[in-house]
Amino acid sequence: MSNMRPLYIGLGTTGLVALALAACSSGNSDLGTPTAPPPANPALATPNGPIAVANPTVGGVPMIATRTIVDNASAAPNLATLVTALKAADLTATLSGTGPFTVFAPTDAAFGRLAPDMVQTLLKPENKASLAKVLTYHVVPGDITAADLKARVAAGGGTAALTTVEGDAITVTLVGDIIALTDVNGNKSYIETADVRQSNGIVHVVNGVIVPRLS
Repeated sequence: MSNMRPLYIGLGTTGLVALALAACSSGNSDLGTPTAPPPANPALATPNGPIAVANPTVGGVPMIATRTIVDNASAAPNLATLVTALKAADLTATLSGTGPFTVFAPTDAAFGRLAPDMVQTLLKPENKASLAKVLTYHVVPGDITAADLKARVAAGGGTAALTTVEGDAITVTLVGDIIALTDVNGNKSYIETADVRQSNGIVHVVNGVIVPRLS
């Protein structure tokens, strides 16, 4: 089992703040490794045209493929912290735009694993730039499915790198059939719910917050 590792980062006018994230492994009893959900196909081809296939639910709530990333996230009770953070960072308009975007969306429980009061610190107006960096590190341009991620890992001999909107890379690997994301600081997050289709991209719900380089 990996230990909690503090990452010391500069957050705007607050100076150096400790951000404790779980450095997950397949044996980590804090996060565990989620069961891989079956991928959701965007449509089934029929002689009369495509028939939409239902998205996975998120937080027990149906996700509507014709709605934007922000609209669907706002309807999911377990993504409330993410939506609050997007609003504080002024990113809702961006993620309501055309895209497409692939978003690795941390759950409320994922944010809850940060150091005490860290979310409230990040939400302060003076830390808006740092919050935006953390959030855009969870966004990759394009429409990337779980099958695409696995194919890239296979093609890369076991790893693949994704360049995020923030600029730093995320390393993608597999733990069995589960997709793992490793940030530049060595912390891992796992995809819990994959291939949630949106009108402007795709969302993969993850069980940890990944963090870019923050000065």
